[in-house]
Amino acid sequence: MKHIIILGDGMADHPVKRLGGKTLMQYAHTPTMDLLAQQGKCGRLLTVPEGFHPGSEVANATILGYDMNRVYEGRGPLEAASIGYEMQSGDMAMRCNIVTLADGKIKNHHGGHLTTAEGDVLIKYLNEHLGNDRVQFITGIQYRHLLVIKGGNKEVDCAPPHDHPNEAWEPLLPKAEVNAAKETAAYLTDLILKSQVLLANHPFNIDRANKGKDIANSIWPWSGGYRPQMQTLMQMYPQIKRGDVISAVDLIRGIGKYAGLHNIIVDGATGMADTNYEGKTQAALEALRQDDFVFLHIEASDEAGHDGELELKLQTIENLDKRVVTPIYNEVRKWHESVCIAVLPDHPTPVEIRTHLAEPVPFLIWHPGIEPDEVQTFDEVSCVNGSYGLLKYQEFMNVFMNI
Repeated sequence: MKHIIILGDGMADHPVKRLGGKTLMQYAHTPTMDLLAQQGKCGRLLTVPEGFHPGSEVANATILGYDMNRVYEGRGPLEAASIGYEMQSGDMAMRCNIVTLADGKIKNHHGGHLTTAEGDVLIKYLNEHLGNDRVQFITGIQYRHLLVIKGGNKEVDCAPPHDHPNEAWEPLLPKAEVNAAKETAAYLTDLILKSQVLLANHPFNIDRANKGKDIANSIWPWSGGYRPQMQTLMQMYPQIKRGDVISAVDLIRGIGKYAGLHNIIVDGATGMADTNYEGKTQAALEALRQDDFVFLHIEASDEAGHDGELELKLQTIENLDKRVVTPIYNEVRKWHESVCIAVLPDHPTPVEIRTHLAEPVPFLIWHPGIEPDEVQTFDEVSCVNGSYGLLKYQEFMNVFMNI
């Protein structure tokens, strides 16, 4: 039995009055996911352990079977692994967003949807002016970059910018959680303030301002940590001989690297609603023909949720069904070797709240010959009645890999 997880990041949502009290998953036209729910078994999953922030790094690693209390070190080290930066002893790696600040508030967490080429120009500029023997700025993808501080203390409270849209930014500046981290917190604050001066005067932002566009006018570092100690999925689940991860997001690629998965890079995979769905789908099928486990991650719904774009998020959910789940289902059901498919979000990102929530998410599992339960549609409400009930944390991967 081969296994594939199709993950729609942030796809789960809340009932929306504009949709007649339905959630987006209930309202969206998703015939194939509904068919898999009818033919398979469903349930709900808690993906964020108590005491952890509902970040995608926590939720996705938990879905893959990792115990966050043992391995969690924040987003920074995962993105370092994806980028190819080999963390050394004493390194603290942090996710470093380029954001848009306006009227004293965080206007957005993505600098006006930077391209990777644009982000690269700005990060290299910042590294030229602020980088030194202690600190280094490293290019990632789009607005998501890396900040490495040698000797940094990770016990610093750094607010994730996507959790604070339209909130005043100054009260959210880094704060030490312990006395030993005061110097690191002060150093990070100094870097943020200096970046604002530098970025405001960069030709890229001057041109954007003249065109009335959002300017990418500040860094925002957060989720720092040291190099994690993680077993590979092959060590945890002997059923997996070789596996693959497909994502446009550095932190997912980083999880995949530590998990021992082969990272497959797809041209045109953007992490946004314009991502190359067909390319990622084809890459997943090709990988599954050769290997026995694939983790296919689609970011688009999460980004639409953070931006509060209802229609766009509906479109991303329907695209996941039509352009990913449908062709994968139609293809693998013809294969001689059976394939087990799981579809789920990692966490809710409600469009009317615009942040991640630590709430249960719906999931479905389908494979040839599975005894179906009574669920008829794939959504947050119907899956409450699924035969798997409410699973917690590593239980999902244990159930999935034992099929």
